[in-house]
Formats: sequence, structure tokens, C-alpha cells
Amino acid sequence: MTKVQDKKQNKDNVQTHCNASLRDGWVEMSADRYCIKVADGTHDSPKKTEEGKLLITSKNIKNSKLDMSSAYKISIQDYEDVNKRSKVDKWDVLLSMIGTVGEVCLIDKKPDFAIKNVGLFKCGNEVIAKWLYYYLISSVGRNYILSRLSGTTQKYITLGELRKMPIKFPKNPEEQKAIAGVLSSFDDKIELLREQNETLENIGQEVFKEWFGKYKAEDKLPDGWRVGILGEEFEIQIGRTPPRKEDQWFSSVPIGKKWISIKDIGNAGTYIFNTLEYLTNEAIQKFNIPIIAEDTTILSFKMTVGKLTITTEDMVSNEAIAQMKHLTGSLSSEFIYLYLKNLDFNSLGSTSSIVTAINSTIIKNLKIIIPERKVLEKFDKIIQSIFKKIKNNSEQIQTLSKTRDVFLPKLMSGEVKVNF
Repeated sequence: MTKVQDKKQNKDNVQTHCNASLRDGWVEMSADRYCIKVADGTHDSPKKTEEGKLLITSKNIKNSKLDMSSAYKISIQDYEDVNKRSKVDKWDVLLSMIGTVGEVCLIDKKPDFAIKNVGLFKCGNEVIAKWLYYYLISSVGRNYILSRLSGTTQKYITLGELRKMPIKFPKNPEEQKAIAGVLSSFDDKIELLREQNETLENIGQEVFKEWFGKYKAEDKLPDGWRVGILGEEFEIQIGRTPPRKEDQWFSSVPIGKKWISIKDIGNAGTYIFNTLEYLTNEAIQKFNIPIIAEDTTILSFKMTVGKLTITTEDMVSNEAIAQMKHLTGSLSSEFIYLYLKNLDFNSLGSTSSIVTAINSTIIKNLKIIIPERKVLEKFDKIIQSIFKKIKNNSEQIQTLSKTRDVFLPKLMSGEVKVNF
């Protein structure tokens, strides 16, 4: 089919879908007609450089944000060459096309990077960009993406499938703007609370460093302070995974207990509320999987080492995560969380091209400085008020996210009307 024929077919699609299946005043058209352009990033592998510009790949799009921590730099020449094909601008939408397909990010600030194997939707303005972003994260958009995946060992979606993806929207731009505005109001509040939490945790870490950061295990400590061993101060247990081939032990809906993976810790903040999977009570009992009590600090020690969070209910985890339950109760979850946050795990592990890991023996034998009881009590009084605010903010984020997710498909389909 020629480009002209393809455009004509897309136009026919718009007319075909302006029927009873759509709310009055709504239309449907393919993404390459809705957007100025639908493209993807380079398929080449530009060399890493010490100086230059960042190259963003599909793995850098996580939880509707760009995670630059693992992005690498490429030369200015390579950056310019890539951007001849797929330059990213403000009010574009990006989508991961390989690996974890369907992660979406709205570019609302002037960008300064190139992309590789990333879907690029050039929208041109805020209203169109926001509408497309919410459409892609809605069940309608996600279902389309998941139904069009290719590949066996590694899933991917083709550029052709992205271009012909059907987008439903109201013809009146003011209605589009009003609906996107409602959803944006939720996200703006969520982002504000996340920023507050980041600031609060940074304050907590600064307080910890000011009180305890200058001391090492080999230093002369103040009177009443001592050096302890982590495994003697805490009951440290490691999670387990039932046989993966036996699907009956796992669930994606609330059955049994939430089962924490390293990815779940990465998606969590200071506190963990959600997991991608659950383990049935039968699995927990059969495989003797340790229960992680509420308000327990947990630590990842395989693959991605040193990620920390605090549980908000009884949970379970896989074998890459250690849980720390204090034996006497004198050391709080907040104290050990901040203590381990300030620890250089890279100096403890063994590194190969595949994995960085520390084993449970290394964890249990870690030396920790334990301040005198009255000092700990004063510290906890300060730090627990900070962490209480973080937890309250996190609970509000959960409520706002769930409310937004309830309204999202209804607003994006026209089921719920918005005044404009």
C-alpha cells in the first residue's frame, strides 16, 4: 500500500468509527494521523563516551518517568545523527518498545537526549500530548500494546503497530483539554507529595549523618556506644520462591500475601504498599516462606544490591531480599533503614559481568555502630516524626493513584462527562 493509499485508508477509518460505538462528538483515528509524526529511535548502538549527550533506551522509561541513572553518554556527532531521525521535543510522548514494552513517559520539559529503540509520538502541543499519554496508560491503550507484541525470548512492538494504533478522542479540543486537566490534577498532587517525601527523606539522612555519620567501627566511640554485628542484633531471614512452573502458587490478584521482588522495591519509595504478585497462603505454608511483619526494613542483596524499603503490612518476598527484625526492639526500623542507606554495598559484593551480589553471611556479619540508649531515643523522636509524615504522604499517594485509575478508563472512553 502506498503512503497516499495508507492516508486515505486512515481517513476512511475515522469515518467508519464515527458511529454508535463512540460517544457523540468523538472520533477515532490512527496514531500517525493523530500525531504530527510517529517514529522510533536509532537501531544502532552508538559507542559510550565520557563526555557528550545521554542516550535513552526503553529500560530508562519506568513508572511514567525517565530514569537517567543507567543511561550512558554518546558523542555529540552520534547525538546529532540520531536526532536527524528522531529528535525529542517538549510535549512529545515516549513509549518503551522492547523488553518491558508499554512504559510511557510525557516530556513536559525541554529535553536534551537522544533515543534508541523507543517509540516517539510527536504531538506538538500540551493538550494532544496529555491526551495521548493518558490514552496509552489507560486499559484501552495498554491492551492494544500487549495484543500487538512480537518476539519469543524478548518481547517488542513494531513501529508499524504503533503508527496504526487507534486513538479515540473528542473532536472538541476544549473537551480534550478538560478531561486531560482532571487527570493531570491527580498527577500534579501525586508528584507534589512525592517531591515532599524525597525532601523529607533527604532531611532524615542529613540528620542521621550529623548524629552518627562521622563514626566508623574502628574509631573510638563515645561512652556507652558500641560496635554490634547485624546478625546478632537482628533476626535476618531470607525470602523464597515457589517453583515457577507451578502457577497455582502465584496470583496477580489479592490472594494470600503480597510477594515482594526487587522490581517491587524499585517501584516503592521509603515504604512499600504494592507488589506485582501475591503468594497463596497454601504456598507460604508448603514452602515455609518467612512472613515479613509490618514495619520491617527489607534489603535487596542480589542482582540489584542495596535497595531498601519498609513494609506497611505482613508480606513475603523472594530469595533476593533480606528482612531485618530487631531482636530487642531498641533499634528502630527507621534507624537501620538510614544506617544501611549510608552503607557502600559496592565495597562488600563480588562483581561479574552478570551479577553483583552479597550473600546472607556477609549481611549477617556486617558491623554496625550502636549509640547509647538515650541518644537513640532522642534520635528516634526526631526521625520518627519525619518518617510518619513520609508514610502519611505515601498513603495519600495510594489513594489518589487508585482514584485516578478508576476514573481514567471512564474519562478516556467518554463514559464519564466533564464540563468544559
